[in-house]
Amino acid sequence: MNSEVSLSYRDSGVDIDAGNELVERIKPAVKATHRQGCVGSIGGFGGLFELPLDRYRNPLLVSGTDGVGTKLKLAIEIEKFDTIGIDLVAMCANDIAVLGAEALFFLDYYATGKLSLEVAEQVIGGIATGCQQAGCALIGGETAEMPGIYAPGDFDLAGFCVGIVEKERVIKGDRVKTGDKLIALASSGPHSNGFSLIRKIIEYSGANLTQDCDGQTLAKALMTPTRIYVKNLLALTKEIPVLAIAHITGGGLLENLPRILPPHCSATIDRSSWSQPAVFDWLQSAGNVASNEMFRTFNCGVGMVLVVDQANRDPCLQLLGELGEEAWEMGEIVEKNNRPPVTLT
Repeated sequence: MNSEVSLSYRDSGVDIDAGNELVERIKPAVKATHRQGCVGSIGGFGGLFELPLDRYRNPLLVSGTDGVGTKLKLAIEIEKFDTIGIDLVAMCANDIAVLGAEALFFLDYYATGKLSLEVAEQVIGGIATGCQQAGCALIGGETAEMPGIYAPGDFDLAGFCVGIVEKERVIKGDRVKTGDKLIALASSGPHSNGFSLIRKIIEYSGANLTQDCDGQTLAKALMTPTRIYVKNLLALTKEIPVLAIAHITGGGLLENLPRILPPHCSATIDRSSWSQPAVFDWLQSAGNVASNEMFRTFNCGVGMVLVVDQANRDPCLQLLGELGEEAWEMGEIVEKNNRPPVTLT
């Protein structure tokens, strides 16, 4: 042992000064997400938020947590860091929105082997943008340098969102019945699901990410951030009794729709009711992916599915159109009998 050598944390690969500088850099983006209820600022040991109890009589807190999966690998490969944070917020905030919850606040966890201020600033800027789209405040988070855990240039993201909903207005799906209509909301692309298969298809096909995909590069089509439906779902559910909502994430339509169906019900989907966006056509063709595998891996153009009473079909579609959503009737609820949970016709 050399007694003249004095080791520091930086010698081990962790730069405390860089972490402090990042906090200062992201303060304007974080401040832009502030909403009623925010208390204090980032940099403390915990984030504070005052519940809006003046607007709720019997509130329940709703929480959701997620990451963005291997979409991160593609983002790192093409050095596209400014929108992956939107995906992170979307995957959490959309999940709690299906219960009828108003998103209140969000926290993120950013882990890397060596902190790049430029990359981290872009990523967290995207998280702040996602929070603004969801109407929630970014009240804190954690940035961790862990040399030896992550390869050079790699990083990982996770986050969680907390929302609030009136107890008697929780959307549980227990009133779903035969004859109810399924209303689809368009996705913006693959969102953040199925990217392990997407990356395998790119490798298998030898695709060039700069090639054209319906008027844009393939990279742009794949990296389009996940659509955040939170504000429009809140506006809709204030006017229309929505019986159930399914967020079409990993597992696609075939795995996510059954999560909102009562035991005696099945869903039939009219596959001709929408045209699959070009990026999914490319994935299916380039990877020779079977149709059933497509529908149990990707959203195939459907980001959310709502269940409404037949009498509310037209008002629902009209209001969604006014809110700027691309929506259509895609099927209905039928008696299960011996049918599978979801049938594509």
